[in-house]
Amino acid sequence: MPSVAAQLEHLDVLIVGAGISGLGAAYYLRREHPQRSHAILEARGALGGTWDLFRYPGIRSDSDLHTFGYAFKPWRGERFLADGDQILTYLHETAREFGIERDIRYHTKVVSASWSSPDARWTVEVVNTESGARSALTCSWLLCATGYYRYDEGFTPCFDGRDRFRGQIIHPQHWPADLDVTGRRIVVIGSGATAVTLVPALADTAAHVTMLQRTPTYILATPSRDVLVIRLRRMFGEKRAHLLARALYIFRQQAIWRFCRRFPKTARRLIRRLNVRMLPAGYPVDEHFSPPYDPWDQRLCFAPGGDLFTAISRGAVSVVTDRVTTFTEKGVQLASGRELAADVIVTATGLNVQAFGGVPLTVDGEPVRLSSTVAYKGLMLSGVPNLAYMVGYTTSSWTLKIGLLCEHFCRLLTHMDAHGYDTACPVAADPALGTRPFLDFGAGYIQRVLDELPRQGNRKPWLTSFDYLGDVRLLRHLPVADDELRLSRSRQRAGAAS
Repeated sequence: MPSVAAQLEHLDVLIVGAGISGLGAAYYLRREHPQRSHAILEARGALGGTWDLFRYPGIRSDSDLHTFGYAFKPWRGERFLADGDQILTYLHETAREFGIERDIRYHTKVVSASWSSPDARWTVEVVNTESGARSALTCSWLLCATGYYRYDEGFTPCFDGRDRFRGQIIHPQHWPADLDVTGRRIVVIGSGATAVTLVPALADTAAHVTMLQRTPTYILATPSRDVLVIRLRRMFGEKRAHLLARALYIFRQQAIWRFCRRFPKTARRLIRRLNVRMLPAGYPVDEHFSPPYDPWDQRLCFAPGGDLFTAISRGAVSVVTDRVTTFTEKGVQLASGRELAADVIVTATGLNVQAFGGVPLTVDGEPVRLSSTVAYKGLMLSGVPNLAYMVGYTTSSWTLKIGLLCEHFCRLLTHMDAHGYDTACPVAADPALGTRPFLDFGAGYIQRVLDELPRQGNRKPWLTSFDYLGDVRLLRHLPVADDELRLSRSRQRAGAAS
């Protein structure tokens, strides 16, 4: 009698998530392995991931679009940092242009995945998010492109007195489409990228906006328009300008990151000097813009055209560095005793991290404990066969890493085809491999869940790298096979071969 798995729809590669990572993965599969069947499962009703979900005012990239966009799809805009609508349009254009749209199955959420070594395949249970109907399918490879945070809820600390506040409390992840802040007093709690984006956008119409932060963040002004790229286009045309700009911005990102890590005190002084130039004379820069950590211990934030500093200078925005004691009927009571009046409180307090979309994994009947696994090349997990994941850089453009991971994944498939393998599983050659947190990043949303994430090793290929040039060598040029990637033929493949 044929197995249940044999009766199910089978795909060579199943991609989970139709955001910027999943669309990129589909492109590379179509280009390098057009003979392979694949599909993209998307729990929501639209593509775009983050850029379709987040709709708060001012949402934009915090990396230039020549590196945040795909290498195969030139960015044609003139802004240095693009807003969310422009990015979403770019992703829709990409999906249409390369035929990726027809690969997407919307309203399809993965609820579990189990691996069978004898069959060399995953059985994936899914639910239709509209009807609730459950079904299953199988795949040879499961590729998780869901990012690393929860889409259904953001992180909000437990604030005392929350129920007493008479105004509106909003998390940016669930921004009301009909919210009008004209003439209203707004307190934005937080100082990360979301707050730095929101605050100047709200200040255009609000009566006043206060950015309330527990600790400061490093913030740098960037140009509004990408003057360099505009000039390159005039000189060399669009295609060559894209290649030149991409190379230049990759070099600049890496140079800034390396400089900050090697000379943190100097970097701190330079950032402070730039902030002083953008702010009113006598402004308490050290109180509000001098973090207690070094640059790139957490991600730097960028203000296009210096919009945040401009809003502060014209009196539309105040920055307060203090701790929340309680919410009151009229606003927020601070540890200093001061009360901030508000009509709207925005809790820009971060994200809830969720690895692999929260999907439970089992391998031959044994549940996978992510915290017991080690990341291999930033692409696979120790002891988990034929599972790949896409997590981009946190210190430069996310998509730079995604492109390299997709290339390497396709190279791995080619290598396996050439040698008749159907199973790939990372296994550390040294059982005593030293490990450290999955992401060496000081952001609170990462630190809260380190015990729930995979680990990374203390040497290559188990090291999760932030070095783009090093990753180019590892993922694009070095052989895909090594002593710590176990390649094999399943009984099913061996029987077919004989």
